[in-house]
Formats: sequence, structure tokens, C-alpha cells
Amino acid sequence: MPGENLSRDEARERAALLSVDGYDVSLDLRSAVGDGDGEPRTFRSVTTIRFRCSEPGAASFADLVAPSVTAVSLNGRDLDPSEVFDGSRIMLEDLAAENELVVDARCAYSRTGEGLHRFVDPEDGEVYLYTQYEPADSRRVFANFEQPDLKAPYRFEVRAPEGWTVWSNGTGELTDGVWRFAETKPVSTYITCVVAGPYHYVTDSYTRTFEDGTRLEIPLGAMCRKGLAPHFDADDVFLVTKQGLDFFHDHFDYPYPFGKYDQAFVPEYNLGAMENPGLVTFREEFIFRGKVTQASYEARANVILHEMAHMWFGDLVTMEWWDDLWLKESFADFMGAFANVGATRFKDAWITFANRRKAWAYRADQLPSTHPITADIRDLEDAKLNFDGITYAKGASVLKQLVAYVGQDAFLEGARRYFKRHAYGNTRLGDLLSVLGETSGRDMSAWARSWLQTAGVNALTPQVLLDAQGRVAELAVVQEAPESHPEERPHRVAVGLYRRTPEGALERYARVETDVVGPRTVVADLVGAEAPELVLVNDDDLTYCKIRFDDTSLATLKEHLGALTDPLARALCWSALWNLTRDALLPARDFVELVLRFAGRESVIGVLQMLHTWANSALVHYAAPEWRETGSELLAEGALRELRAAGAGSEHQLAWARFFASVASAEPDLKLLRELLDGTSTVEGLAVDQELRWAFLEPLAAHGVADESVLAAELARDDTASGKRHQVRCLAARPSAAVKAQAWAQVVESDALSNALVEATIAGFRQPSQRELTAPYAEKYFAAIERLWRERSIQIGMDVVQGLFPALQDRPETLRATDAWLDAHRDAAPALRRLVLEARDDLARALRAQECDATAAGR
Repeated sequence: MPGENLSRDEARERAALLSVDGYDVSLDLRSAVGDGDGEPRTFRSVTTIRFRCSEPGAASFADLVAPSVTAVSLNGRDLDPSEVFDGSRIMLEDLAAENELVVDARCAYSRTGEGLHRFVDPEDGEVYLYTQYEPADSRRVFANFEQPDLKAPYRFEVRAPEGWTVWSNGTGELTDGVWRFAETKPVSTYITCVVAGPYHYVTDSYTRTFEDGTRLEIPLGAMCRKGLAPHFDADDVFLVTKQGLDFFHDHFDYPYPFGKYDQAFVPEYNLGAMENPGLVTFREEFIFRGKVTQASYEARANVILHEMAHMWFGDLVTMEWWDDLWLKESFADFMGAFANVGATRFKDAWITFANRRKAWAYRADQLPSTHPITADIRDLEDAKLNFDGITYAKGASVLKQLVAYVGQDAFLEGARRYFKRHAYGNTRLGDLLSVLGETSGRDMSAWARSWLQTAGVNALTPQVLLDAQGRVAELAVVQEAPESHPEERPHRVAVGLYRRTPEGALERYARVETDVVGPRTVVADLVGAEAPELVLVNDDDLTYCKIRFDDTSLATLKEHLGALTDPLARALCWSALWNLTRDALLPARDFVELVLRFAGRESVIGVLQMLHTWANSALVHYAAPEWRETGSELLAEGALRELRAAGAGSEHQLAWARFFASVASAEPDLKLLRELLDGTSTVEGLAVDQELRWAFLEPLAAHGVADESVLAAELARDDTASGKRHQVRCLAARPSAAVKAQAWAQVVESDALSNALVEATIAGFRQPSQRELTAPYAEKYFAAIERLWRERSIQIGMDVVQGLFPALQDRPETLRATDAWLDAHRDAAPALRRLVLEARDDLARALRAQECDATAAGR
């Protein structure tokens, strides 16, 4: 649509011209229920914007993506909507010094999770609404100036169906059939929010008295669909919320500025969560319908704290443009783990960060689309794709390294000054560097150039020379950078030396912190130490790098990884071994063997579950094709062995049960899954609840054991929104050409499915055991994606382009077909080309790893 993809240059020009004094937004959502008024179903949106123009007589535009506009008025002058509105912009000419724009529009309810999403609960027919805007979808709900640096206060009023409750950023009251909300502080368009419907709502409160005697009271609320209310553990949500508010008030020295603190768990949500001030939205999957491990509760707490950190980093102080998205996301990602460890029961959060979040960063930083943490964001499509592992996890990793570099006190004092200096304003990189320079006494420019303004990940490898007495004569750390991004960086690292004790435990006996600078750094303080069996060059995970091993260390891990007693060191070694596998330096079958030998001894449940994911990926993508069947049998056998050995009712037992289901393919394994479902077989302590039933049913469906009637019966047993998503995924997983054709048509040729059902259908379609069945769709994929990108919303476009790329057709021919598409579509949308380039890189990496694994066959 013309003008929908706002460019950075356009935003800068508009920001130089306009300043916004306030919005009044009136939404009539009574059309959400009952028979629709046609397709798309719409609602009335009336917006009044008061704004100033620094150059009277100049022209600009407002943003609105809507099916139709009824009326437009500028400074009392009626404008013809057919002349000024093109579907995404409203042209504004001859502006005065002070202006008032009124826009009366019919806006569309969303089924893609962008704008005002409308969900009908299949369980009870109730309708639920919520908004999701980042980076630029508030213009689908009301007319505005859709860019982060045109902040303003907002007053919302909403008419809703009788019996509904409505929430927004400010406190609301229902008067004469209209919900009216208190005016917000000056915020950006993308963090305004409305949630409406018959939600189940629970309340609590938070109180804090500051040293000067002032008292802060924050009303707390948490909500979900009525159908999820029996599973809603709001007490734990409130517990983590209060712990987080205590922690951030202790460290930020700036009282929470947005009044109330509601948290809404909403259906069919595209993201993890969104930091709307006073009304944070979360995906409802954070309400657990069945038994989950502590890793799931830890992840939820991390997201709660991540979003809470945004109240200061992002909402109070906001980046000027999406180039500096990291100013909020990197900090929030860091603060999620920092606060989890510092304030909650989840003391292993830094282990999870090292193992899970950094894996996301390492992958993203080796793609052809990698970019500096401070990115070059030309337009909104660029911005949408930059909510990635660089902006979040690498940025957070670099901030963790910065804390080691300048000290925690200086870092937090810099944050405090940053909030006070820029409250309700917008910032760039230089604003943060300025306060950090003040508090640390260091010149931050060189650090920023190396870490924030260059891309790529370094590898650090130890080199050990022993003297005649078997002690360390020299220990050096060698730094390497990829040819594509040859930057060598300063790394603050801890180097740990490990040996086995007489009892067989692999433990650290020496540790030195040092600065690694340049291609080779000698660690003088370790000269004379006893000969190590393992050298860990980023012990305690202070820096962001790929850890490599010398030959002795690698041999030690292959024999004694399970004897490594420190859980963080163990997680770092697992992560390093996985990077070696991905880099085609360790055969996939060797990684699988390590998991089979040592994963059963892993005490940290989140690490264990990550190992299960990696082992599955190693088998599906990185193992030589001729070994896959053997590998699958070995993993299923090992998973079943560990399942039976795990403590009855333990979370490790649950993790192994889910992993067993994910790798089961042989007839005896599928038979056991059937029997666990019908109760003719049991594993002591394993409760096969509804969520676990669906986990067992997917492999049964994928291997032709559970047919449509079985899945229909299961949906009758679990006739809920969650059950419907599970059923759709399982239906698409069945091994039939007709099933695959139907799934493809539903996603690619039709836009009838909601975002959640598109996601479920794609997940079912792409079964690793069905490579031959889905082979014909490789050619169809390349023929369809440009049209699809043009016609669908960017979120659905991303889901389909990423999800249906023929990654399982892992042959050189697919690589050539990808290259041919890229060569023939040089003028395709840059965001689309980026997604295809990333998928191509993953495929090329898989082929290299398979070649490496094949060389291990003859050993």
C-alpha cells in the first residue's frame, strides 16, 4: 500500500516540523459482537489531534490504515476524504502554527495480531479484544503521527458491548455507557493500548515508602480469558511483579511513573509480551494448562521483569527512531536476567541466559543479515525484522560485558542519570554513552565502536604450553574474527582451569580475570599453575564470544563433561559444543552421543530442555542423511531410558517424556505413546495431562497412527482455543499428500485463518519425517512468496516466508533454487530478501554440517 512503509527520512522531516500536544481517541467497539457489517468487520474510530507546526503554511501527513474514512477536519475546515486519504496517509496542507485535526474513520478488526485483534473463543463464543502496535500498528486503530519521537499525552474513551470491561493505559471509569480513561503521560503511539471483553480479572496492590517518607501505591491487575481462569496462577504473577517493582525501585531511584500496573494475558498473540505502560500484554501461553518445568516459570518471570524494565527503558525514555531500538530491548533483556537473579526464586537465570538467550544471539550474528547492535533502520519493514537476536540477546550480552568493564555501581548510576535527564523524552546512542562516561570515568567511544557499531562474533581459543615439570609455561588466548566481519574486540574475560579431583569431579582450581586485546593475549598470572585438563576461556560468561577448546580440553569434555560440577561452566561447555556442531567442526553424531551420555546428569532443567532441542536439531538438520534413522533410534532409546530412570513425578521426568515423544518414530515407541494415552501403560509418577496428551498425539498423527477421527475425539475432550490450535497442528502433520495440499492452500492461497492457526498449520506441515511428501512445495514456495509478501500483513508474511522455506529439502538443488530466486528478485522488498537470505544461510550451514558428519561415518 503506498506510504504504509514510513521511512526514517520522512520521520525525521516530520519530527522537525511538528510537535504534538495531545490526542483524544474515541472508539466504538460495540460492533465486535453480533453479526458483522461485512468483511472486514469494522469499528468507528474518531481521533482529535492537537499539534503545532514550526513552519506555518507547510504540508505534512498523518498516518491511518483503515478501510474507509468518513470525515476529516483540519482547523475547522472540512477536507474531502477521497482527496486527502490514500489508504495509509492523510495529507495535511497549509498547516497553521497551532492545529487541530479530527478524523472519523471505520477501522478494521484484526485477525493477524496487528492493530485491534478480535478473537472468538470456541469454548463459549465469547469475544475478546486487545491491541498490539509495535512498531507501527496503532494507525490501524486511530489516526496519528506513527513514529516514536512524536510523544504526546492521550485520552481514550471506549464504547463497548454491555457487560464488558475495558482497560487502557490509564485508570478508567464507566459513565453513561462510555469508558473514559485518565490522560496518560507523554508516550509514543506504539505503546498505547486497549483491552476489552469479558476477561477474568484479579486485583492486588503494591506499596512502597521511600526514604523521604513519600508513599507510592500501585494498583495491580491481571487478566485472562474466562476459559483459562481455572489455570490462572495470578498469585505467582503478582509475587514476581512485586519483587520486580522492589528491585527496580532499589536500583533505578525513579518511582514507577505510570499509575496502575495491569497485566493482560491475551489469545493469539504474536509476541512474548509488550510493554504498554500501565497495561502490559502477554501471550496467554504463559498461563500453564498442564504441568510444566520450573524453566517455564522462570521464563515467565523473566518476561514479566523484562517488560517491567521497559517502563523506564523504553516508555519513560524512548529511542528517537528504530536505529536505537537496542536502547530499550538490550537493557530490558539484560534486566530480565539481572532482576530474576537479584529479586526472585530463579537464581539460575544467568545460566539460562548463557545457554538459551546467547544461542539466539550467536545464530543471528552469523547470518548474512547480521548488523551492529545500533542498526541502520531505513524504514518500518526494517524495524519489524530487527526485533532479533542481535537487538535483544547480543545487546544484553554486551551490556553484561559492560558491567564487568565499568562496574555494576557505575552502570546503574548511569541508568539513574539517564532516566532523570531524559524523562518523557527521546534519545540516541550518544545520550547513553554520555552518562556512562560520567559515572565510569572511562571514554566510552572506543568501547561503543567495537561492541555497538560493528557486527559479528569473535572466537576465543586457549593455547597451553607446559614446562618439563608439567606446569603451565604459557597460556594464551587467541582471538579470531570471521572474514566478513574482521573486527577484533576488547574482551573482559575470566579464564578458568579445571582438573578432576581424586573422587572424579571436574572442578576449577584456578581463575584469572584479564583483558583480551588483539589476536593473541598471554595470561601471565597463570604461569606455573598445574596442568589443566580443561581450560574455559570465558568462565563465568563475562563476555560475548564463541568459546573454543584446545585438544586436551575437548578430549576431557568428551569423556568427563558430566563430571563438571559447576552448572554455569557446564552450560557454557554445552553451548560451545553446540557452536562447534553448527560450525561443522564437531560431527552431529558426536554431539548426539554427548547428549546421550551426559544429559541425564544435567541438574538445571532449563539446560536439559535446551539440550533436547539441540539434539533434535542436530539430528534433523546437521546429521548426514544416511545416519538419521540410526540417530533417531538412539535418541528415542536414550530418551526412554532416562524417562524411566527419572524421579517419579519430577520435572526431569516430564522433560524426558516430551523429548521422547518428539523423537519417537519406530513402531514400539509409537505403541508406547498410544498406550500412555489410553492408560494401558504407565510410567510411575508421570501424569499424562491434556497438554502432554497433545504432545503425544502429534508424532502419532505424523506417522499415520492417529487419524482425523482420533484427533476429533481429542478436540471433543479439549474443546478449547488451545485444543483447537493443537488439533489444527496435528491435522496438518498427517502423512498424506492431500493433507499437505490442504494445509498449503489454507496458508498460502487463503487468508481466512487467524495468525495463531497459520502458525499451527505451518508447524504441522513441516514434519522432518515427511521430506518426500513436502518436496513438491519447494518450487511452489519460490513462486508464491513475492505475491504473498505484497498481499499479506508483514507479520503473516514473516510467518509464512520463514515457516514454509523448504529447509527440509536439504540438498544442493534447494540451495541453487534459492540463489536463483534471489538473483531474479533483486528488486524485491528488502525485508523479504533478508528473510530468504537468512533461510539460505541456515540451509548452507546444514549442508556443511552434514558433510562434516558424513566424514565421521568411517571411524
